[in-house]
Amino acid sequence: MSVKVNITKLNEKAFIPTYGSEYAAGADLYACVDGEIEILPHETVVVPTGIALELPVGYAGLIYARSGLATKKGLAPANKVGVVDCDYRGEVKVALHNHSGQAQRVDAGERIAQLVITPYITAQFVECGELSETVRGCGGFGSTGRK
Repeated sequence: MSVKVNITKLNEKAFIPTYGSEYAAGADLYACVDGEIEILPHETVVVPTGIALELPVGYAGLIYARSGLATKKGLAPANKVGVVDCDYRGEVKVALHNHSGQAQRVDAGERIAQLVITPYITAQFVECGELSETVRGCGGFGSTGRK
């Protein structure tokens, strides 16, 4: 399944997102920077991609970590998953956080994250006095599977 997504390069050095394989769910996003960026240990830096998207209504772009960048350099999106709404037309940027204990470098044109385009459902929240009962009830974190 595919969906048409209009894209604009805001910088002539920007790369259009690419898929690494025929069945890849995420398209790679590239750093659009002059030279390189250094990210100090436990620091977060916003990295521009130089692109803007026009996602169809009913779709969102979810920005996830690239497993190679996360495991090799300790770099991953600071907010864990970024969300690009379908009505957003600004530059897509990735807040990369350095989870490692040493400074890391991001080079111009380096793949920094992956973008997954997905449909979404909006809820109609209805306030009510009581919720239906379940076996789990109010059990919180780690409560399922306990006896």
